Amino acid sequence: MEVTMPINPNVHKVMVIGSGPIVIGQAAEFDYAGTQACRSLKEEGVEVCLVNSNPATIMTDKDIADEVYIEPLTASVIEKIIEKEKPDSILPNMGGQAGLNLGMELAESDFLESHNVQLLGTTALTIKKAEDRLMFKETMEKIGEPVAPSEVVENIEDGVQFAAKIGYPVVLRPAYTLGGSGGGIAHSVVELRKILENGLRLSRVGQVLVERSIAGWKEIEYEVMRDSAGNCITVCNMENIDPVGVHTGDSIVVAPSQTLTDKEYQMLRTSALNIINELGITGGCNVQFALHPTSFEYCVIEVNPRVSRSSALASKATGYPIAKVAAKIALGYTLDEIKNAITGKTYASFEPALDYCVVKFPRLPFDKFITAKRTLTTQMKATGEVMSICTNFEGAMMKAIRSLEQHVDCISSYDFSGLSREDLFKRLTVVDDQRIWVIAEALRKGISAPTIHEITMIDEWFIDKLHHLVKIEDKLKKAGKTRAALTEEGKSETPDMEKCGLTAALMKEAKAAEFPDNVIARFTGFAEEEIRDNRKQWGITAAYKMVDTCAAEFKAETPYYYSVYSDAEEEDEALENLTDRKKILVLGSGPIRIGQGIEFDYCSVHATWAFSKAGYETIIINNNPETVSTDFDIADKLYFEPLTPEDVQNVVDIEKPDYAVVQFGGQTAIKLTQDLIKMGVPILGTDAKDVDAAEDREIFDEVLQKCEIKRAAGATVYTAEEAKKVANRLGYPVLVRPSYVLGGQGMQIALSDDEIEQFIEVINRYTQEHPILVDKYLQGTETEVDAVCDGENIVIPGIMEHIERSGVHSGDSISVYPAKTLSTHVKEVIAEYTKRLAKELHVIGLINVQFIAVGEEVYIIEANPRSSRTVPYISKVTGIPIVDLAAQVMMGHKLTELGYTPGLQPEAEYYAIKMPVFSTEKIRGAEVSVGPEMKSTGECLGISKSFDEALYKAFLGAGVVLPKHKQMIITVKDADKGEIIDIARRYKKIGYIIYSTRRTADVLKENGIHARQVNRINQESPTVMDLLLGHKIDLVIDTPTQGRDKNRDGFMIRRTAIETGVYCITSLDTARALVSSLEHAAVSRSNLEIVNIAGI
Repeated sequence: MEVTMPINPNVHKVMVIGSGPIVIGQAAEFDYAGTQACRSLKEEGVEVCLVNSNPATIMTDKDIADEVYIEPLTASVIEKIIEKEKPDSILPNMGGQAGLNLGMELAESDFLESHNVQLLGTTALTIKKAEDRLMFKETMEKIGEPVAPSEVVENIEDGVQFAAKIGYPVVLRPAYTLGGSGGGIAHSVVELRKILENGLRLSRVGQVLVERSIAGWKEIEYEVMRDSAGNCITVCNMENIDPVGVHTGDSIVVAPSQTLTDKEYQMLRTSALNIINELGITGGCNVQFALHPTSFEYCVIEVNPRVSRSSALASKATGYPIAKVAAKIALGYTLDEIKNAITGKTYASFEPALDYCVVKFPRLPFDKFITAKRTLTTQMKATGEVMSICTNFEGAMMKAIRSLEQHVDCISSYDFSGLSREDLFKRLTVVDDQRIWVIAEALRKGISAPTIHEITMIDEWFIDKLHHLVKIEDKLKKAGKTRAALTEEGKSETPDMEKCGLTAALMKEAKAAEFPDNVIARFTGFAEEEIRDNRKQWGITAAYKMVDTCAAEFKAETPYYYSVYSDAEEEDEALENLTDRKKILVLGSGPIRIGQGIEFDYCSVHATWAFSKAGYETIIINNNPETVSTDFDIADKLYFEPLTPEDVQNVVDIEKPDYAVVQFGGQTAIKLTQDLIKMGVPILGTDAKDVDAAEDREIFDEVLQKCEIKRAAGATVYTAEEAKKVANRLGYPVLVRPSYVLGGQGMQIALSDDEIEQFIEVINRYTQEHPILVDKYLQGTETEVDAVCDGENIVIPGIMEHIERSGVHSGDSISVYPAKTLSTHVKEVIAEYTKRLAKELHVIGLINVQFIAVGEEVYIIEANPRSSRTVPYISKVTGIPIVDLAAQVMMGHKLTELGYTPGLQPEAEYYAIKMPVFSTEKIRGAEVSVGPEMKSTGECLGISKSFDEALYKAFLGAGVVLPKHKQMIITVKDADKGEIIDIARRYKKIGYIIYSTRRTADVLKENGIHARQVNRINQESPTVMDLLLGHKIDLVIDTPTQGRDKNRDGFMIRRTAIETGVYCITSLDTARALVSSLEHAAVSRSNLEIVNIAGI
């Protein structure tokens, strides 16, 4: 029986605001939510106009919305688009904090009212009640919900007084910021003053909440939905393993909660529903509670009246499509009218119930920032996360650990065995990303669970579960010792497993807790193959269960699986759903990290859609809950599993796919190529040996010789001694880097023998299977192309040119399409080289090639026969669907029959400039300067017919809104002193007052540029630091001396600059680009041209 929907009759055209570039605290979860919402609105026949500055997402694709604007997310730009597109409504709560803040700004300025635009989903008053610290507190007090004693302060002295009244420690939270930016816990007046100063600056309204610390209480979250008729349901509740005090984005989170009594669960559920009703929220909402570990005392930490990171997790954990339902509610539907898309039978008003355990583990970026502080606080630091599902907590935990791709695969991966009991007591008080491993070691040394609980405040239930894992490890190690003893006695070469104590029962226990075969092999001394063969003989194999949102009350229609090792009687739900269609396995890209971001998810999803369209059954394996690829309706089947050879093998054993695709999942998928070939799965697209040829130095050199392509002289080495020989032969500077990495990890420019030793030591921290490359460092214009090749012909959508000279990682440089400074000759050579190379490497599908132009000469830097970070951006600005073409080509079609003329395509009439966006201010002690190792977390786009305006928009989108105070600091290394003169002159001309340290100031004065001299940090006042802390500086240009942390002064200046919100530039090319943009800012600001890319 079809119900007629009471859909809001005034809604015909909705503007959806996205969340902008990916930064720590606001990542891919909003791409997933926004994409789902747009698709949900279009299903209802509503016209969708999308605004988002992020070119890497699926959300900004022309298939997702009717009009797509990749424009800076500022109020004035959105006003322009509203005037042009005339939407009747605006949906701000899919764009995270950025979207909400913009919605608020437009509502408060009465712009929406004067243009007859209504806020959908959540009213401005509701947003204010939840976001404004004071109104929130008053609302909670009104309905009798407890909150921690607190006060909103607008200056430092009030904060100090209030803290003295309630007692330290106190928690500080700035209003309207994301991911806890600027917040922290202060234990003393000194700490309080420091955090307050920073927090007041970061808050949009200059307010910081000072409250009593409830650190050590349990942190519990409820994800709730409410419609306009007042129907409410709780979708899911979650528990953070880490107690209050660690940002929920950096906590290990379990769903459903494991340690609450039924009374506690019901008490908090009632409270959550009470709050969402009082606030009058329509759509999804996330409520965070702190619960006293023993008494029933609780308090409300905060309410997010929008789709959040937790709602992405809740959606994936339960299979309940929160964003989709929220979009329908915004149109006026009620929960009892919306069908649940996964079960296809239950309505959205049916509360999901879970019969499995989900664990979310954060992916922290400390491997990229070696100097950074690893401690976890209320300021979020994770760039991404993984999720795993199992029928028991231990299994889910073990799966999550190996999904991280951080060289960890069990709870003894970080070795703390050298610590004494005394050391462990000290180490347990440190809250960092390695705490789980420290707890495991404490348990091995016999420290009791209650003691560990007392120190860490982590619930004993979790500690007991970790203890269970430790006990299994001990049994396996014991079997290993027995095996070693038997082998020594010479009784047999390969002792019998049972005799050594590795019985079927122990094997079953270890596999039920998700110990991978290679870990069992490592502990017991048997070969991994022996372990696998034996457990198969014993009938211990992985079976798949379906994520069933209704705990088996209704059958789910969209298969979405997780593996378990349990009784042989357990039905394998994946086996029941096998089909005889041709199947393609698409390997996802795992957690988002610096160097491998959302771009690869974009490629995976587009490829999946293309294969589905061609009639294949598609299967995705991935473990990232934030992304579109793990949405329930992208592939025919989704396996939520770690991307390791064993986990993939288990899926392959059941599904027996006809082909696998590894080109689209970044390095994560490429790494699995050899394993898939061993499993007998044919790889679709470029042959594995050709992919290796591009990575292997010597083979690649032969390929280049054949193609007659030049490259910088260099060699492959394994040791520091060899590296120094090569470097001295080539002459410094040289580029040192490991092969087979993504995001330039471990890449450095070395100027001397000392530096080579230093860098190679860092690279060799992990086992060195692959060699190290040493090249002559060339200085020139870096360019890159993405191309599609079908074995005969090649299509090159366009050439991108980097503004920063070679030596800055391509992901961290400003990239311009079409290339502006290259001569026609250079462009032709680039196209010709790319064609020769693709042919010689027999590329079927995508290839990304990076070149360097030194005058009219072109050298190649590297070629990667796979999708790259720039694919989404170049697809959108040229209108050429690169991933779809690559998928067609892999399936055997030719580019000419698809309607393309081979070769370099004509240039678009727009300039599109990709600007990197960094999150370094969130990570204390991280190096800010750009170099060969990638550091940016996201990107935004400026697009316009005029180059200067495109550049202005790109800076604007990245949050660089200048000039403010027209004062700047310039301090550059000696090698840059000649080049800074012209740049400084241009800043001076647009009205900047320049401060410089002595040597830079002397050079500027000699050249007729007035610069005020300022002292270095260790000299007497006024120093550079005093200037920065005076909050009157717009910009710092500081080019660092090469080498890790040589000049502590420069490091301090750069850190202080970004921590006080000053834009910090460490490359002269960026400084030149910014001044060009500012010279034209007045013109650009007054008549910004906005571009609908769906029309390109």
